Amino acid sequence: KTGKCYQSNKKSYHKIRYQSDELCKENKLSVIDKYYEAYKRKYKTSGKSWYEYDQNKKGNSWKSKLQFDIDRIINKSTSWEEFLENMKSLDYEIKFGKHIAFRHKDKQRFTRAKTIGEDYTEEKIKERIDLAIKNKANPIKKRVGNVIDISTNEKAQSSKGYEVWARKHNIKTMADSIIKLREQGINSITQLDDLIKKSADDRQDLLDKIKKIETEMKSLSQDMENINTINKYREIYKYHKKNPEDKQFAEEYYSELSVYKIAAKGILESYKKLPNTKEILSKLDKLQEKKNTLMQEYSLNKEQFSDLVQYRKNYENYYGKEVER
Repeated sequence: KTGKCYQSNKKSYHKIRYQSDELCKENKLSVIDKYYEAYKRKYKTSGKSWYEYDQNKKGNSWKSKLQFDIDRIINKSTSWEEFLENMKSLDYEIKFGKHIAFRHKDKQRFTRAKTIGEDYTEEKIKERIDLAIKNKANPIKKRVGNVIDISTNEKAQSSKGYEVWARKHNIKTMADSIIKLREQGINSITQLDDLIKKSADDRQDLLDKIKKIETEMKSLSQDMENINTINKYREIYKYHKKNPEDKQFAEEYYSELSVYKIAAKGILESYKKLPNTKEILSKLDKLQEKKNTLMQEYSLNKEQFSDLVQYRKNYENYYGKEVER
């Protein structure tokens, strides 16, 4: 014994990591690629075990339960402190440190929140609490009501009382519809039809952009897998190239050499030299951000389109003629 103890810090960690990588290279072993590992966590369901993935789909896994509890407590809380108290009320013990961790009374170990998803770090949870508070201050707008077609409605035909109620309901619903349309500068059915067409065109444009991004992300994901395969089997391929007469080696590593060649061919079709995984991951992250923004726009457009179509149906059922000023 030297009397010295190990000091854990970033500098010593990176020194150990470097030494470990060098030993791997010397012994023809794969070096762990932190960017590929990050890619797997973010963009591949195979990052989970099959059992965990299957259970997560069913909502039965422990991590799925923790996600569910955090999600619902975020929506119930008005501050970080209240969130922590609410989690404790669900029998969770909380451990603070570099990464916040939770342990339910039924579990032996703590689970770091960041391991269940990017949206569950302490920083992200705080952001989501603030967003939930803002959403409560701006409640969801009331959806467009439906004008009842009294001439075809069986209940209105068989019940005079319901018919009277339906006529009053239609007057109020149509009045609300006209007010909402005029707030958007729409004073005729022609203007409404034009806006419906524009909304439909905008929605298709958003869908096309989303699909294009998804295609790019799929291609980059394949590039990431190809790079990982090349790095994984590079030493095997290098030995084979230097020793083509070693038939036994070629037979023993036939599958590794085959997937290496396929991966190399895939990379050469798109790149002049092997890209690094850090660049690929950065591109994927940027595309994901764009996709998230477009998905939000699409969601808003879809809601607007639905409202406009409902206004059109209300007009047809109530008037059957151009909306007058």
